Amino acid sequence: MTHHDNPHHDHGHGHDHDFAGGNPDLIPIRVAEPAPRHPLDPLTAAEIDRAREILVDAGLLGESVRVPMLLPDEYTKDELAAWTPGDEIDRRVDVTLLDAATGEVAEAIVSVTRGEVLSQRTHAASEAPYGQPQYLFEEYERAAEIVKASPEWHAAMRRRGLEDRIELAFCSPLAPGFVGRANEVGRRVIRSLTFLRDSEDDIPWAHPVEGLIVHIDLVTNEVIGIEDEGDVPVPAGSGKYTPDAVGPARETLKPIEIVQPEGPSFHVDGHHVQWENWSLRVDFNAREGLVLHDVRFDDRPVLARASVPEMVVPYGDTSNTRFWISYFDAGEYLLGKNANHLELGCDCLGVIRYFDGYVADDHGHAVQIPNVVCMHEEDYGILWKHTEPSVVGSHVRRSRRLVVSYFSTIGNYDYGFYWYFYLDGSIQLEAKATGIVFVGAGIPGSENPHGPEIAPGVFAPVHQHLFSARLDVAIDGEDNRLLEIDAKRMPMGEGNPFGNAFTWTATALRTEHEAQREADTTVARVWEVQSASKTNYVGKPTAYHLIPQPTALLMADPASTVAARAAFATKHLWGTAYDRDERWPGGRYPNGHQGGAGLPAYTADDRSIDGEDLVLWHTFGLTHIPRPEDWPIMPVDYAGFWFKPYGFLDVNPAMNVPESSQAHAVAGADGGCGMGDACTCGH
Repeated sequence: MTHHDNPHHDHGHGHDHDFAGGNPDLIPIRVAEPAPRHPLDPLTAAEIDRAREILVDAGLLGESVRVPMLLPDEYTKDELAAWTPGDEIDRRVDVTLLDAATGEVAEAIVSVTRGEVLSQRTHAASEAPYGQPQYLFEEYERAAEIVKASPEWHAAMRRRGLEDRIELAFCSPLAPGFVGRANEVGRRVIRSLTFLRDSEDDIPWAHPVEGLIVHIDLVTNEVIGIEDEGDVPVPAGSGKYTPDAVGPARETLKPIEIVQPEGPSFHVDGHHVQWENWSLRVDFNAREGLVLHDVRFDDRPVLARASVPEMVVPYGDTSNTRFWISYFDAGEYLLGKNANHLELGCDCLGVIRYFDGYVADDHGHAVQIPNVVCMHEEDYGILWKHTEPSVVGSHVRRSRRLVVSYFSTIGNYDYGFYWYFYLDGSIQLEAKATGIVFVGAGIPGSENPHGPEIAPGVFAPVHQHLFSARLDVAIDGEDNRLLEIDAKRMPMGEGNPFGNAFTWTATALRTEHEAQREADTTVARVWEVQSASKTNYVGKPTAYHLIPQPTALLMADPASTVAARAAFATKHLWGTAYDRDERWPGGRYPNGHQGGAGLPAYTADDRSIDGEDLVLWHTFGLTHIPRPEDWPIMPVDYAGFWFKPYGFLDVNPAMNVPESSQAHAVAGADGGCGMGDACTCGH
């Protein structure tokens, strides 16, 4: 579904990207940001630049060496527990280095506090099934240059009668997946598809040149293969979506104004957030994007760390143009590095608190993504309500939630990640998919079993967006247990004489293999995370429920290379014993990897998770059979899950929420709120 190119590049935006590669939301650092005050604060620009200096001084960052990925080095939990405010923080970064001239890959841990490289290791360029580091922004542009300099590509364009449109061609670089081709294994490969534009400001996605694929080695900078199959006409319709193309905006919608005259209810100190009963720390890095730490309710731990560290977008098309597509948008492209600069009134409404993000560019220099994380409050309808006309009348309170979010653009697709915190102790994660569906060309009116026609001659392949959330749970502490809860139908008989009865079962999941589970809506399945040591006032373990929403798992055959690479997407739930180095569901380098990394490797020893420091990995997402209404930009599609208290609290914690400041109704003849005199929500 996702075409990945240099975001916003070559789309007529006219930005100068020399400093940062391709994301126009990355800007050079011009102002000094505060120094970190807590180990879990995000990396600053000064720290990223200092890490670069240390690597240069150590001889690890020479002229041909690039920085595909730079992240904060994960602290151990012992380090976090031992730290107290005022202590010096040993700030460390985890850097991947790529020698663009040789393909050699190195990894280094750098202490910016001590000014030294703490460790390093090197990988041979051809080591398999090692996989390749993330793509550089400069490689997208270089790939396009290699394609347009290729005589074979020019010959293919001439054969198709497109030689007069070469100047307006858009060469779209794409991760190759892994299909076992001998000339690709162990090499840094990218594929390029071709799209056409009618003018410099045209949107290229509507005009695919079907069946033309160029294979490129990004180390030798050469074309290693070209496919030119079929002569399907290039679709002629427009994919433009700007006002000059779609016409004037409708004038029937009246304004909705969101006003908080006394300001927001949250308090921010650095990156620590306090809102009602909730407290948490907001973090951001180049791979995962938004990360939340030390999430507490009533100052009781709920989550030690939460993020969406991976997603895969596999296609169900058998054509040579798309059968190999299975993008890992975090592991191959870096969700955080491609994050958006959010704008008030467009991405976020209300009284907003923004957080800036800092990432490294291809050369290791710090760049800023302003306003990358947005935080605000929003009304969420009814929180609770009850009416006892003859006793206390009607009482109602409105729900409100704290929203912490960011958006990332990976080529033609845009993904929003929204964490919601509710007054009743619930947490919700919602992923929002929008943007432009990835399309191919076909004969208008023809049938394609792998892609419906969504515009004349424009066919959109079936595909999935499968996300993996990593929840380092900490329900009242680090000693947690995992259970699977199913509703159970009871047969009519002596124990159920009227046939109405049903009950539930609770199955303990004690090891990593037992914790590889699938959701089942027919039995209302949830997964319960219990404290192994704390109980509530009825004597039961305090707990939270992970509540999945209906999601198809990976549709690819279990024997496919897609299933091997994206094994995390073959189960809705994985549970692992905590390990600070186990952060990536599909492995550190899924690009070009043959499979087996990440969760299959993490769980190979089948460790105990019963009463241990437990990490949950939850697969959720979308299976997309595109429709005409998805063109030219698809409305947001939603996927996610809930994490709700279940015996964590002794009563509804939102009973003392005040009535709405806008509370007013009309009293009826019987004294109820219906007509007549005004009354309040607590009548």
